[in-house]
Amino acid sequence: MILSHEFQTQTVLNDAEVALCQRVFDQVVSVRKITSDPQRQDLACRIIRSYQHGVKDEDGLLRLLIERS
Repeated sequence: MILSHEFQTQTVLNDAEVALCQRVFDQVVSVRKITSDPQRQDLACRIIRSYQHGVKDEDGLLRLLIERS
């Protein structure tokens, strides 16, 4: 059975993946000085979405999310 693209991108992250995403989140929050909860929630969603769509390299995620304003 071939899994739909939507199902594949909504899979649960393992501990190592969560740790990577947390490191990226912490660095982006620090660099961009994000303080509001809505902005932090948006960032967390963007990190996970980007990771699930193939940006699995920590440096790649940082470049993508720090350069984006």
